[in-house]
Amino acid sequence: MTDAQSAHPAQSAQPAQSAPLLPLTEAIASGRPFALLARDGATVEVLTGDVVDVELLADIPLTDADGAPREVLALVPYRQVVERGFACHDDAAPLRCLVVDAHHAVPLADAIAALPNATVPLADAGFDLSDEEYADIVRTVIAEEIGRGEGANFVIRRDFTASVNTDPLTAGLTWFRALLEHERGAYWTFLVSTPGHLAVGASPEAHVSARDGVVTMNPISGTFRHPAGGATAEALTEFLASTKETEELFMVVDEELKMMSAVCSDGGRITGPHLKEMSRLTHTEYMLRGQSTMDPRDILRETMFAPTVTGSPMQNACTVIKRHEKAPRGYYSGVAALFTPAPADAGGVPDAAGHDLDAPILIRTAYLVDGTLRVPVGATLVRHSDPDGEVGETHGKAAGVLGAIGAIPRDEAAERAALDEDAPAAAPRTALADDPEIAALLEARNERLAPFWMNPQAPAVPTATAPAAPAGPGAGRTAIVVDAEDRFTTMLAHQLRHLGFATTIVPWSEASPSALDVADVVVAGPGPGDPRDDRSPRIARMREVVAARLSSGRPLLAVCLSHQVLADTLGLDLVPLASPHQGLQKNVEVFGQTASIGFYNTFTARVAPGTAALGETEIAADPASGDVYALRGPGYASVQGHLESILSRDGLETLDRLLTHALAPALT
Repeated sequence: MTDAQSAHPAQSAQPAQSAPLLPLTEAIASGRPFALLARDGATVEVLTGDVVDVELLADIPLTDADGAPREVLALVPYRQVVERGFACHDDAAPLRCLVVDAHHAVPLADAIAALPNATVPLADAGFDLSDEEYADIVRTVIAEEIGRGEGANFVIRRDFTASVNTDPLTAGLTWFRALLEHERGAYWTFLVSTPGHLAVGASPEAHVSARDGVVTMNPISGTFRHPAGGATAEALTEFLASTKETEELFMVVDEELKMMSAVCSDGGRITGPHLKEMSRLTHTEYMLRGQSTMDPRDILRETMFAPTVTGSPMQNACTVIKRHEKAPRGYYSGVAALFTPAPADAGGVPDAAGHDLDAPILIRTAYLVDGTLRVPVGATLVRHSDPDGEVGETHGKAAGVLGAIGAIPRDEAAERAALDEDAPAAAPRTALADDPEIAALLEARNERLAPFWMNPQAPAVPTATAPAAPAGPGAGRTAIVVDAEDRFTTMLAHQLRHLGFATTIVPWSEASPSALDVADVVVAGPGPGDPRDDRSPRIARMREVVAARLSSGRPLLAVCLSHQVLADTLGLDLVPLASPHQGLQKNVEVFGQTASIGFYNTFTARVAPGTAALGETEIAADPASGDVYALRGPGYASVQGHLESILSRDGLETLDRLLTHALAPALT
């Protein structure tokens, strides 16, 4: 802690300290690490303690030397993805833990009055990348990453930076006060002061929480920048009708369902969509909930990090980010994770998981280190992205943070409109989501989505209150899903279990053909990349898996990338699509039935239009283009689309049909 950070800048703002304010003023004056959190709209929580930097999430010290549980606030940097074997510019940013020894609540109004309201001038302010440089990166990512099948969407950031000569703690507390006064709709408004590092922000997005065995994720996407004077239903209607914004949200919901399916026994249910209204921006969001008994640190590890700030599929998104971002991310897109000892039950037995978890994403956050302010912002790049539009989105996000903390002039008219200050006291501001036309547009989005992920499911194992799911084609059978670096496989595995299969996921690197022999059916899964790439060890292994299963005659289902590999093995042509089908929903004919299926592909197998078979292989293809949607033959079937996606309304039924066909020889 620097000498400047040990100062007590708020003292002059509140010379007579009332008892409720003592935890706040003492924390500021103590020179110790502390955090301020506003989460409930009524209080500011004051957490003080000592800092411990650890290497791994598993090392977060949730118990003391005697095994007693303790509260910890952890700042988890983006570089922590190395725990999952993902690529990054590794800046060695510490996994910083504030081990809490005191936790108090101060009334919000009292806290605001006690905080400084100083002027914090900025010098040498601007983006680290010019608008032209950033637009060029956007074009490259669309053409060379999305256009070559490396993924569906990617978030590329740039940083707004400035020099700050004000005492860092005074600056941080001033900004925190401004956020409390002027920002609304945040999930967390916070300040974390630790040695040599200060973070202050208003995160709109809960990445993951776990309480009483219920895990919740909150995918937010789409950014509507409020026009001068404030948001209106008319302007928002145009935003909600945008194809790009809608697809962007669906893709991040799919990506977070992959995570939910990895940590929750029931895979996760979707509710929404909702509007997330903030002072200067409005987002669209869904809520995902599921049951889990995992250690909260393991839940956090399996959900690193949100696709809204990285991309999809997650592993390859990290690789793409490393290729196109010029510098490490620090804490941007990581999380602030509060681990709170869970209350014991009525019998005094502690919760099985030990701690509740509340972890917002570290976005809309300003960092102050060594006199430099840094505000990282990113845009989600999809196949429909306009480079100039994405440049504008980063300007809007940076202005949202800087305006909220008072570093640049605020749109006072927009603030008055947001708060409806001119309305009579008896006529509170009407939420935009309550407008009938807006509500109808939001509800209409769900008409496109798979009921499987929207509705409760019967458990595979019956309970006293819920019967088991009906026996499916997999009852009494085993399935191995080969993961080719796309965690859609976790959603596939969940659907397979729903159909009765005892299912295991195996990474491609461990999927030797002999290791798969024990499975009644092998599901060769999806993954990024060009299926024609002879240099890729991953694609070479998927070819081995498909070829070995075909030659053995044992049941095989191939999905997306593996469908393309199967098609190539059978002698069909593989070609790039003129326009990538990333997050695209199509109604297609699959062996006599029309199915609504979600597609995430840049390449396709293609036959001459009208071709229905090649030897023993039946072909379901587009009648005009010849693009192959599905294949089936003795003991095998495949599909180009993602039957597990929320975009596949008929996904589960189609999966059942294809598996039944693949298993038919084994059943006779």
